[in-house]
Amino acid sequence: MLVWMINWFGPILRQTELHLSGTSHVFVTARAALASVAAFVMALGLGPWVIRWLKRRFPERIDSASKRLNEIQASKQSTPTMGGLFLVGAIVAATLICGDLSNRYVQLALASAIGFGALGAADDWIKLKTQRNGLSVRQKLAGQVILAAAIAAFLYWEQRTVPGGLELRTPIGNHVLWLGAGFLAWSMLILVGTSNAVNLTDGLDGLAGGCTVFAGSAFVALTYLAGHKTMADYLGIPFISGCGELSIVIGALVGAMLGFLWFNCYPAQVFMGDAGSLPIGALLGLAALVCRQEVLLAVIGGIFVIETLSVVMQVGWYKLTGKRIIACSPLHNHYLFRGQHEIKIVVRFWIGSAVLAIIGVASLKIR
Repeated sequence: MLVWMINWFGPILRQTELHLSGTSHVFVTARAALASVAAFVMALGLGPWVIRWLKRRFPERIDSASKRLNEIQASKQSTPTMGGLFLVGAIVAATLICGDLSNRYVQLALASAIGFGALGAADDWIKLKTQRNGLSVRQKLAGQVILAAAIAAFLYWEQRTVPGGLELRTPIGNHVLWLGAGFLAWSMLILVGTSNAVNLTDGLDGLAGGCTVFAGSAFVALTYLAGHKTMADYLGIPFISGCGELSIVIGALVGAMLGFLWFNCYPAQVFMGDAGSLPIGALLGLAALVCRQEVLLAVIGGIFVIETLSVVMQVGWYKLTGKRIIACSPLHNHYLFRGQHEIKIVVRFWIGSAVLAIIGVASLKIR
């Protein structure tokens, strides 16, 4: 909508912006900021209404495999969940207002958010409305793989003719590995892995949300830089024409998450559920794939990576030895079992996420 208005009413301003933003002529930086503010206002405004609606229909059920964890989190019983519905709604609405809807990457991002959001909502609905604990592991994974395969195929078609579009690069040393058709499997791994990583991290009030704000902010910068030819050449990163438009979507993600955190901080008035965590992870993974910074995704999203590894290592070690490496996985539960207050755990993880985001962006200038 906003892009159409600029194209219709602002030919002189477009010529000015052409000299400021490489290939863009529709004020990417201003629209990214506006998308962030718009998504924040929408999430903040819709929050009270949606939370009341969710409270009547979707109260959380504390029913994990750990009896002790259930006891620790008993006070959260009946807190409304599926808050990801208004989180994703704010992202989509802000993107529709501020984004260039003719841009293929924007279209793909919207499809990713809606697709993974629908899968997560189905998982939440089954958990809350039946005696089952959501979708089975196979069903959930199958849904993620199908969505990721469709996104990967579309992205491969777009990237195959882009210089460096199918290359995996390291930020330090600038080592390059050409993926070719392997890009399809690699993209699916990133999308499924990232969506699950955010999902696993979403276990304490505000934990996944705060980490997403820092990681998302970093990828607002990275997608903008990759879509700006002058800056991309200066930093020695691949120039991906049109990638800058993703900064509007990720900017909307950051703004919507800040609005959601208003209600999700301790003690939480609402949980995002899988309806929020799965699309958030998918959008971060998509941003990294488009701007060709998957290695930096592992650094910037290091908290998500550590949380995932803690689960993998715990399960693997327990099957091998019958013993546990940590008190309870994911890692945040280990500190909860050790008696640390939830707020202290969350803030320390936020600090770690902020530091990793700074390191990730700063590494672009390290040769």
